[in-house]
Formats: sequence, structure tokens, C-alpha cells
Amino acid sequence: MQYLPLQAMFEMISHIVPPDTSIAVADERQFVAYKPGQTINLNIQPGDDIHQRTVTYQALTKQQKVSDFVDKDVFGTPYYGVSFPIITDDEPRGCITSILPTKLRTYKQPFLTIRHDDRWLPTSFTEIIFIEAEQRKTFVQATNVYGRHQMNLRQLELLLPEQFIRTHRAYIVNVDQIVEIHPDSHSTFMLKMTNGYRVPVSQTYASKFRTLLHF
Repeated sequence: MQYLPLQAMFEMISHIVPPDTSIAVADERQFVAYKPGQTINLNIQPGDDIHQRTVTYQALTKQQKVSDFVDKDVFGTPYYGVSFPIITDDEPRGCITSILPTKLRTYKQPFLTIRHDDRWLPTSFTEIIFIEAEQRKTFVQATNVYGRHQMNLRQLELLLPEQFIRTHRAYIVNVDQIVEIHPDSHSTFMLKMTNGYRVPVSQTYASKFRTLLHF
């Protein structure tokens, strides 16, 4: 897939993307080149297979531009990727993917906009107690309001600042709003929040939860 010398390609791309951006180049089957950014490095090596959960794989499969968040269990680091396939004679011949740290996608404003009844209420991060998923909908419990948000927990987990921790497949909590941590069965915990609600920490997230909170 040597349409352009790779070094020249990287040099050209580096002038049109943020310096935090990593660049990965692939052919139809594997990665052929990789240039890490200043703050994110997925440690991709030439010859590595293209994981099915990457945006590179999706772009090659769908033969169109794909952009999405990718969980950390794919490369060990969560990222936001934008991938462009190279199409020749109606066949995908390769792909160029820009890889950005999720911090670049965080909100510039320190709040979430919550829908409550027929209104939208900008709500400060400091007022949010927990976020829950129920029946494929996202609900935000804040000190003075309870309402819906358009993003799912997976997206919010990548976007929210560090005081928000995933504790369960259905919950993200604001650690500043935790009052007490109680042991529960099977190495899990139950959190008492400032509003009196109790939020579970499932076994999947218990170890990471303890590490982050240093206990």
C-alpha cells in the first residue's frame, strides 16, 4: 500500500492534526505503520492484526469513515478514533486512523445538561450524585434534579472527569458524593450516597474501585 512514502505521509498529517494525535496506517489485513502522539501511545507494531473492535476494522468492513470511542480493553488505553478507508476499484486497500486521547473529548463546561420534564437543566458536575442506566436510557441523579441524558454510560465514562467512577454496568458515581462504603456479599460493596440512595459496586468493578479509593 505504498501510494506515498510513509514518512512523508506522517509528516504531512502531523501538520493538520493536533500534536496529541497518534496515526496508524493499515493495509487490508494488518497494521503497517504507526506514529504515536505526544500523550497517547497504543504501542501498535507493524504486522499487528487489526482487532475487530477498532475503528480501523470497522472502516475497512463498512468501506466508509468511522469515528467512535474504543474501550481500554482493546489496547490497554481508551481512545477516540477516526478512520478513513482507502478504496480502489471499489475494494478497501487500506486505512488511515487518527487516534486521540479521550481527554480531548471532555466537556469544556463543567456540567451535564439534563432533561427534566419539558426543560433542559445545565447541572454542575459537583451536584451530580450518580448516573444510572435503565432500559437503555441514561438517568442523572443530582442534588436538586433527576432527569435524562442523551449519552450512554460507556460514552460518559470516557468523558467525565476523574471524580466519576464506574461501579456497576448500570452505575457511575461521583466519589465526592459518597458518604459510606459498606461491604456486601461476594467481595462487593454498597455505597451510601449523600442523598441517602444506595448504589452497588459489582464484583467486576470492586478491585478497581478499591485501588482508586486506596482502601
